[in-house]
Amino acid sequence: MAEPAPKPAPDEILLSVNNIEVVYDDVILVLRGVSLDVPKGRIVTLLGPNGAGKSTTLKAISGLLGTEDGEVTRGNITFMGEEIANRPPEEIVRRGIFQVMEGRRIIEDMTVIENLRLGAFTRRDGGGAIRKDMEMVFDYFPRLKERTGLAGYLSGGEQQMLAIGRAMMARPRMILLDEPSMGLSPLLVKEVFAIIEKLCRDTGVTILLVEQNARMALKIAQFGYIMESGKIMLDGAKDDLVNNEDVKEFYLGGDKDRKSFKNLKSYKRRKRWL
Repeated sequence: MAEPAPKPAPDEILLSVNNIEVVYDDVILVLRGVSLDVPKGRIVTLLGPNGAGKSTTLKAISGLLGTEDGEVTRGNITFMGEEIANRPPEEIVRRGIFQVMEGRRIIEDMTVIENLRLGAFTRRDGGGAIRKDMEMVFDYFPRLKERTGLAGYLSGGEQQMLAIGRAMMARPRMILLDEPSMGLSPLLVKEVFAIIEKLCRDTGVTILLVEQNARMALKIAQFGYIMESGKIMLDGAKDDLVNNEDVKEFYLGGDKDRKSFKNLKSYKRRKRWL
């Protein structure tokens, strides 16, 4: 029997979300006591069905809840040991967190270069450093260097590459990736996920990945959380989740009649970071 994954030491945790609740429009409770930890330099994935609260969790971290009349009303979120819950998004970007939104959200009427420069908007260093980082982006995504026109003419895969490249231009310590596989062919999904894994390995940037393609997400992540109905239902190291019979059944193929973890009579909440 495999040894349980060791709990990350406190000094290894870059981001800690502790028992947060999120309310929209002052009345709609969306997140119901969500807790998760993201160690430095790792890829952690947050899995679950549509409407589980995955994107809301990312927006709570990145400060974008306010744009949708949402608010963290309970619990706390710490990044590098400092509280960031309900901080303005521009402040959170400056602290080192950049969110790549679901659906890419590139500026279609701007060129590839202009989109990349937009990612460096909050930086205070000189143009030389920005040009150097742009060359780094092109090293990871050589296809973008060949595309000099408007970003709206890029393919879906190229737009996803541009969205990740734009995030890299901010020199983040952590990237929040929301559904990077959405709308991409299986071949492009493999390519994009390979680049995400390489980016983490080469640069040390920490990644919190929200994804419905559980199989691909668990290929590159070291840790994972499974979320349903605004709660974390299961968490653990990648190997523990891949070998978990419930995860296999609900997310990696199996009995199609069962719909969610919450219907399992035998379910017992797993301890965090066993």
